[in-house]
Amino acid sequence: MSASYVALGLGFGAWVWWSLGAASGMAYLTGFAIEKALAMDNVFVIAMIFSYFAVPRAHQHRVLFWGILGVILLRAIMIGAGAAVISQADWVLYIFAGFLIITGIKMLFAADKEYDLGSNRLLKWVRRRCNVTANLHGERFFVRQSDDAGRRRWFMTPLFLALITIEFADVIFAVDSVPAIFAVTTDPFIVYTSNIFAILGLRALYFALAAMVERFHYLKYALAAVLVFIGAKIFAADMLGLAKIPPVLSLGVTLALLAAGVGYSLWKTRGTAAGAESIK
Repeated sequence: MSASYVALGLGFGAWVWWSLGAASGMAYLTGFAIEKALAMDNVFVIAMIFSYFAVPRAHQHRVLFWGILGVILLRAIMIGAGAAVISQADWVLYIFAGFLIITGIKMLFAADKEYDLGSNRLLKWVRRRCNVTANLHGERFFVRQSDDAGRRRWFMTPLFLALITIEFADVIFAVDSVPAIFAVTTDPFIVYTSNIFAILGLRALYFALAAMVERFHYLKYALAAVLVFIGAKIFAADMLGLAKIPPVLSLGVTLALLAAGVGYSLWKTRGTAAGAESIK
C-alpha cells in the first residue's frame, strides 16, 4: 500500500513534468522527496506517541485517519498563508532559508536525544483543563461518565489525546517542511501537491515501517543535511548571481543525501530486529 502511494505521487510528478515542463517537474519531485523523507521522520514520532498512550494496533488506524485529514487541512492553511506572504514580500524567502539552516544544524546535534513526551506542555495543559479518562475506551474519542462529584460529564479518552499530540507534532514538522518546499519553488500548486501526495501515504508508511523504525536511525542526519542544503542554496544563488540553483542540481543533491542516509542506516543496523518487540 505504501509503495502504491509512492507510485501515485511519482505518477503525478510525471504528469507535472509533461504538462508544466521539466523545471516544474523537478521542483515537484524535489519537494515530494523532501516531504516523504520528513514523513519518515514523522513515523518515529507517531510510534513514540502510540507507545506512550499504549494505543493498540487495532485502534491506530482510526487515529491516523483523522490525523491525516487534519494534517491536510493544516498544510493547506499554512501553504496558502506562506504563498500570500511571499507574493507580497519575496524577501521572506531569505528568512525561510535562514530558519532552515538553523533548524538543520539543531536537528544534527539533537538527533540522538530522547524526547520525554510526558513533559509536553500541551498535554499537561489539556490534562489540567479538561476531563480525561485514565484508560482507553475502545476506539472512542469521547465518553460520558460520572466525575468525582457524581455529575455526568463528557470525558476525553487517551485515544483523543494521541490524536491531539499527532496534530501538534505535525504543526512542528510543517514549520520545517513548508519553508523547505518554498525554498525549492514558490508555485503554490507545486508546493501543495508535493506536500499532499507525500502525506496521503503516511498511514500506510507508518504501518510499513513502525516495526523497524530503529533501522532508519541515521536518516535524521541526512534530513538535517537536506534542510541546510535547501536553505543555503537560496543564499548561494545570490552570491553566484543566479536566479536560482538549477532544479536538476537541487533534486540530485536531495536524493543523494536521502539515499545515503537510508543506505548507511540499513548497513549500520543490518542483522538487527530492533523495534519488532516494541510493536508487539
